[in-house]
Amino acid sequence: MTLVVKIGGAAGMDTHTNTIARDVAQLIAEGERVVLLHGGSGLTNALCERLGLPVRTITSPEGMTSRYTDEQTLQVYAMAVAGQINTELVALLQSQGVNALGLSGVDGRVLVARRKPVVRSVLPGGRVQIIRDDYTGRIVEVNATLLNLLLDRGYTPVLAPLALGTAGERLNVDGDRAAAAVAAALHADSLAILTNVPGLLACVDDPATLLRDIPAAGLDEAFRYAQGRMRKKLLGAQEALSGGVARVCIGNAPLRALLNGAGTTIYR
Repeated sequence: MTLVVKIGGAAGMDTHTNTIARDVAQLIAEGERVVLLHGGSGLTNALCERLGLPVRTITSPEGMTSRYTDEQTLQVYAMAVAGQINTELVALLQSQGVNALGLSGVDGRVLVARRKPVVRSVLPGGRVQIIRDDYTGRIVEVNATLLNLLLDRGYTPVLAPLALGTAGERLNVDGDRAAAAVAAALHADSLAILTNVPGLLACVDDPATLLRDIPAAGLDEAFRYAQGRMRKKLLGAQEALSGGVARVCIGNAPLRALLNGAGTTIYR
């Protein structure tokens, strides 16, 4: 059984992350093959502010939000995700007896992406701005051979969402969609996306409106409830299911509880 887990990327390892590490250790002890992919928005924002760089976001015409990553921001992003966060998470997992191995998507061509030649951003008032210096990309290839080799040898890959561009450049890639691409490439049984909300809510301010079970055929309807970053998570879920993953679990419950239906489960 193979499980891909996407977790956030806070600057420090908090109690929630410690719980995830313990759950991962238990799952591996029970025979599960686990790949982790983490984010890094919080620390990247903090480092940008410390360095006097503006933190900017882009809203696409489809309503998706993402980080505006110019060359300077890319350097900070790489320091955050492939440096501090990745090594902290690997050390935490090692302390739980997990033989974790940290990689960015650049290493061994684990993640290859195509840079977007232009990015369209909707400005206040509805005007669309064309951006040409954004270093973000869409994943086109996952080195499943390398990941399977590591898993077969008893390692637990911990991936930072930094991809190798087709022209050899580093690219910022969305963590949720990167996790979906990895899950599909590994023919994973499950993808767990851990976030700071209970799951997909019909009413964004009311946890009692949690949508627990969504069949793949109902995803288009579910998108109308998604706001902000949740839209990217649903898009990642859709891509994972299309790639053969059996189910995607989204929520803020402990990992084991999430896998047992505590959040939103989207299934084929």
